[in-house]
Amino acid sequence: MNIIEKTDDEILELALPMWADLVKYSNEENYGAFTRNFSAAMLMGANEIEMGKQFARSELTKNLSTEYEYLGMIRRGEYVTVLFKQTNKKKPGEWLGRLVLGYEDDKVKIFGATLF
Repeated sequence: MNIIEKTDDEILELALPMWADLVKYSNEENYGAFTRNFSAAMLMGANEIEMGKQFARSELTKNLSTEYEYLGMIRRGEYVTVLFKQTNKKKPGEWLGRLVLGYEDDKVKIFGATLF
C-alpha cells in the first residue's frame, strides 16, 4: 500500500498521535520512546549518543509546547509530509514542524521529523 492513497483524514489520524508522541518524548528526553515509530533508515541516522547530546544541549527540543497547529500535507512518491506550526515554552517565535510518513513492512513509520 502507498500512504499517499489515504485520505487527508486517514493520514491525520496516524500523524497527529505520532507528532504528539515526538513532542512529549522530546520534552522528556526519552530516546527509546522518541524513536519507537522511526523507520529502520531513520533509526540508523538517529543514534542514541547523538540524540542524547541534542536533547541535553537544545532548549528547543525539550521545551516544545503541546499545543501545535496542523498546516497541511504534501504527497510525493511513497511518502506524505505533514506540516505543523510548533511553538516552544521558553523560546519566542514559531517553528515549522515536518513529519514524513510512509510504509515499512506494512506499518506506517516515520521517515523524517524536523523543526525549522
